[in-house]
Amino acid sequence: MNRFVIAEPSKCIGCRTCEVACALAHPIGTGTAEALSPANFRPRLKVMRVQKVTVPVQCRQCENAPCVNSCPTQALVYQAGTVQLQEERCIGCQTCVVACPFGAMEMVEKPVQSTPLGVLPTRKVVSRAHKCDLCIDRESGPACIPVCPTKAIHLMGPAVMEDMSRTRRERAIVEF
Repeated sequence: MNRFVIAEPSKCIGCRTCEVACALAHPIGTGTAEALSPANFRPRLKVMRVQKVTVPVQCRQCENAPCVNSCPTQALVYQAGTVQLQEERCIGCQTCVVACPFGAMEMVEKPVQSTPLGVLPTRKVVSRAHKCDLCIDRESGPACIPVCPTKAIHLMGPAVMEDMSRTRRERAIVEF
């Protein structure tokens, strides 16, 4: 079973601190000021507001991920129990966005980094897939979890899921 981050809507206050932490954990520019400019603010999760409920929406790291199965260039791969994007393979076709049942995939424009020698880029920006990577390169784990002021965001793994299932089964028996 893959790990994923989930939020409790009943605890989320919509402060967007998780978005800021995500953007800081994945800087676009060279410095903090650039990373937090409006043009470069690209968190890999989005706080959604629907009527009176707010909650961050992000990749659920599906075991049989529709986005992975739909990608024609294998830009989305399984790695260390997570779904990771290999950006250099992404062609911007958006099939992953269409396939994601949670609406957690999006496309972002990024500057063209390099081209083969002697070839001038025809575009200055390209569209690439963008998704939560569980901060796989951060030793302390996802940046969004510790900054949540209401502790609404949790990392769900196999052990946590098993404990939750056992508790619910026990509660169902007692209520029966």
